[in-house]
Parts: sequence; C-alpha cells; structure tokens
Amino acid sequence: MAEKPQPVKVLYCPICSLPAEYCEFGPDFQKCKPWLINNAPELYPDLCKEANEKEADKVSQQLQSVGISSADGATSSAQPGDISVSKQEEVKRLPGGKVKKKEKQEVVIEKVVRNRRKCITIVKGLDLFGIKLSDASKKLGKKFATGASVVKGPTEKEQIDVQGDISFDIVEFITETWPAVPETAIFFIEDGKKVPAA
Repeated sequence: MAEKPQPVKVLYCPICSLPAEYCEFGPDFQKCKPWLINNAPELYPDLCKEANEKEADKVSQQLQSVGISSADGATSSAQPGDISVSKQEEVKRLPGGKVKKKEKQEVVIEKVVRNRRKCITIVKGLDLFGIKLSDASKKLGKKFATGASVVKGPTEKEQIDVQGDISFDIVEFITETWPAVPETAIFFIEDGKKVPAA
C-alpha cells in the first residue's frame, strides 16, 4: 500500500507574513533580513555573507579607532588609510563613474538680443549664495521697472530673465542688495567669453 503524503510544513515570516522563500518580494525585506539570517540561513546564503562582512567591517573600524586613540597624538600607520577613506567620502560619484564637481560661487550676467532690438538680461548663479530667486526677481523687476521672471535655462538650472538691457546697472544693485555676493564673483558673458565685472 502507498504511503499517505504528509503535509509540507511551511516556515512563515512573522514580519511580512509571507513564506520565508518569498520574503524578498514582500514590502519590508529590509526588516525581514535579521529574522531570515537567524531562522532561515539556508534560503538566503548571500544575506549571511553580507552580515558576516558587515560584522568584520565593524570590528576593523573599532580596532582602527582604538589604535588611533591610543597613539596620543603620535602619527600611526592607520592614519593614511583613514585619510583616503575620508577623501573617498567627500567625492561624490555619479552613475557611470563621473565625479560630481562642486559649483563655483559666481554670478553670471548675459545679455541676449532677440528680434534685433529687444534685449533680455539673464542672471545666473544667485541661488549659489543662498538667495531665493523668486524674491530676487521681484526686487529686480521693481528696481528697473521691467518684467523679471525665474526660468529654467538650457542646463535645467533656474535663472532670472529680466527684460531690457540693464547689464551694467545690475552689478551695483546686486552688491548693494545682497552683501553676501562680492563684486569679484560677478562676471559678464561678452562675445562668448567670461569677463569679470570688477
């Protein structure tokens, strides 16, 4: 006679209430990881390896911190490694291995002629000095009695477009209104070249 098939015992995760095999597809896999490492390590061997590597990293960091603090100001062999780690943290890498550069704090003023006689003065970079562009455009519009608006430029960065040719009067206004912007940080674009305003 054939044996009766026995029911399969399924291990359910108490966090996401799914079978342990399907935890990775659940909504809270990060929360399930500690439970899976303790109760179902055979299902996720990669998790166990990651946990062991993290523990090893923690131990090595603790050993390095103990080694540095016991040196009492003397230079130790662990310091050059620490410096390279801090430099790696400062440099941000974008996808594709490109390094993200910090933008220079400078205001660029450009005059664009359209329809052969109408001018638009474009002001870029005021936001790098912590100035709200909407407030700046209102102040520029009131001062020069023209239309001024915040627009996204070709590089997807916001800039202020002011109607009319006010490129030389605007330098004095910017330095008086916002003292955080030095005159040495203001540049004009003339014939495709960046020229300092000072």
